[in-house]
Amino acid sequence: MIIFPAIDLKDGRCVRLRQGDMAQATIFNDDPSAQARAFEAAGFEYLHLVDLNGAFAGHSVNESAIRAILSAIKIPLQLGGGIRDREAIDHWLSAGVARVILGTVAVSNPALVAEAARAHPGRILVGIDARDGKVAVKGWAEEASVSATELAKRFEGAGVAAIIFTDIARDGMMEGANVESTAALAKSVSIPVIASGGVNSVRDIERLRDCDAGIAGVVVGRALYDGRIDPAQALMTARCQR
Repeated sequence: MIIFPAIDLKDGRCVRLRQGDMAQATIFNDDPSAQARAFEAAGFEYLHLVDLNGAFAGHSVNESAIRAILSAIKIPLQLGGGIRDREAIDHWLSAGVARVILGTVAVSNPALVAEAARAHPGRILVGIDARDGKVAVKGWAEEASVSATELAKRFEGAGVAAIIFTDIARDGMMEGANVESTAALAKSVSIPVIASGGVNSVRDIERLRDCDAGIAGVVVGRALYDGRIDPAQALMTARCQR
């Protein structure tokens, strides 16, 4: 199982939100590139990056910070937030981003997701962010009528590399991962699922690793920043078999 340390960008800074609320942002690093280098030095092999401003604006906003991160590290990164058309997808993949995460557009234009997945095999992820089972879009500001499971099933056979499932109610709240909902989603589709939201201890990583759904990875944010999770212990736990 892969651990994805998270960098969320707001106004060029590395922050963490509570339940996706832009008004509840805690700044953890004024230099996202330095934070990315620190994660790389700690042994992480992949980076999860979100342009929060872009998620609300509908287009990339923190481009300079993203490009600085790309120049600062050698490990691959996956990027989400405001990527909603083919031009933006191609732009970031050609800029050096390993994989792009499509969230809002996965609801509004699933055909585009399938088209991009065909054009860029293994490089398109679908971000499914849910509150009480319903998918939230546009920076979590709006709720769609579709459920997380229904949306995931739309992409069976479309060539999507993975689904990143975020439980919004737990995101940034340090209440523990929603293993049950994540496992249920993973069992409903053949697409690999990456867990996100609420991870606050190595025990959460163990529970995700050991559930019988075959979770492919887990995104970890605030718990790495405030020291609740030690990077070396997290990596060792993710790599061990139960």
